[in-house]
Amino acid sequence: MLRTVNRVVLGLAGLVLLLAGGAALAAGLGLDVPSWWPWGTKHDVLLSRSRRIRWHEQDWWWPVVIAVLALTVLLALWWLLAQLRRARLAEVLVDSGDGEGALLRGRALESVLAGEAEGLDGVARAQVVLVGRRAAPAARVALLLEPHAQPGEALGRLEGETLAHARDSAGLAELPAEVRFRSVKHRPRRVN
Repeated sequence: MLRTVNRVVLGLAGLVLLLAGGAALAAGLGLDVPSWWPWGTKHDVLLSRSRRIRWHEQDWWWPVVIAVLALTVLLALWWLLAQLRRARLAEVLVDSGDGEGALLRGRALESVLAGEAEGLDGVARAQVVLVGRRAAPAARVALLLEPHAQPGEALGRLEGETLAHARDSAGLAELPAEVRFRSVKHRPRRVN
């Protein structure tokens, strides 16, 4: 999903910049440009003096300009950090036993792990994300626990059953996991 959004945004930005640059170049070289284009000759300026000082006396002008520029910088930094963030693992290299390897879809293994974890006593919901390298995956597990659940017991069963099944079925030597617990919010019960 993130790759698709990146490609669409970069493609649109590139197309806009290419069209604007091509039209500015055409006007600068004295070629014919469309009648709606603001700069028709090579002697036109980007911002005339009247446009530059038009909003100069308005009190709201500079705060709005600074806010828009700050928001643009923050969005650009957010986008850059999103690119550097490690994406989930698309596939896991499974030892098939014949010297060759097989590829297992990461989402398939995630959904199996989540389904088996949700089957554990006291677990209301589970989310699993695989990270790392495809030959050495690691799991990030988020468990939503029922009010009666014991975190230590849930962790032991997750390690002993769910993650052990995944390691055995995928032929992995190890499957390290980072587990985070949250509890279901519930109303207190009245005791008589």
